[in-house]
Amino acid sequence: MFYYVAGTVAYMEQNLAVIDCGGVGYACFTTNNTLSRLQQGGQAKLYTYLNVKEDAMDLFGFYTQNELNSFKLLIGVSGVGPKAALAILSSSTPEQLALAIATGDERVLTAAPGIGKKIAQRIILELKDKLAKEDLSGVRPGRSAAPTGTKTAEAVSALMVLGYSQQEVSAALKGIDADALPLEDIVRQALRRMVK
Repeated sequence: MFYYVAGTVAYMEQNLAVIDCGGVGYACFTTNNTLSRLQQGGQAKLYTYLNVKEDAMDLFGFYTQNELNSFKLLIGVSGVGPKAALAILSSSTPEQLALAIATGDERVLTAAPGIGKKIAQRIILELKDKLAKEDLSGVRPGRSAAPTGTKTAEAVSALMVLGYSQQEVSAALKGIDADALPLEDIVRQALRRMVK
């Protein structure tokens, strides 16, 4: 329904930013990462997700589309609601989340308040499975894939977890010296190229 809201930051508090758009204040539940980039009285544009329930309609806003995509992936996991997804994205960036899923690192997820080991394992399992299914369905003759276990393959997995296609990821990784950079830097550089 709403793709983004843009206007003046009228009010901020823990996990909430109110964006004044033409005299209407939209209350956007958000993450610490997004709040850290906003300034009360300043201009902001937040990419949004409208969560409709039987008794409420909640608007969630994110500074980047990567954060919004990560939020959507997280709430798609059974047992993970919007509050848990916000907690995870408040304690880690989308890049750190993608790396944690690609490498199976539960500690990144359990660092978020209210996220236990079982939920962390479910998130990793379901999102890795989703990635594997997309990867298998995307196999085409002549497609070049990085050997599994390499930094490039891990970077591809991490970026695909964020919702990017194999084609987008391949184009973004061209020219990046994967051997010389740590995995997190490879993912970060590729994301910068895709966001432009």
